[in-house]
Amino acid sequence: MRVMVIVKATEDSEQGRMPSMELLTAMGAFNEELIKAGIMLAGDGVKPTAAGYRIAFEGDGRTVRPGPFGHISEQLAGFWIWQVKDMEEALAWAKRCPNPMPGPSELEIRPLYEEADFM
Repeated sequence: MRVMVIVKATEDSEQGRMPSMELLTAMGAFNEELIKAGIMLAGDGVKPTAAGYRIAFEGDGRTVRPGPFGHISEQLAGFWIWQVKDMEEALAWAKRCPNPMPGPSELEIRPLYEEADFM
């Protein structure tokens, strides 16, 4: 199964504060473990919502709104796409992850739809 592991945004990430070299090194080592284990399919950090846009759809209409967007805890700062056997394996890997932010932080794991889900 594939899952998206979402690194939730924090005040630091929304302010565009870069992680320390120590944290970048730890996360790089964790990513290498994921790659060697054949778990990580993709992953990256995203810039603060102030650098993004939202496009709202209503019928044929489109409204473009520049960031920043909503409450920080509802935003994302990064993501991985993992290929795992089951949710238990995803949780086991997530528990091994270094804290991805300088202070308190949170990961969210969501299963992705697979072709079989539409049959």
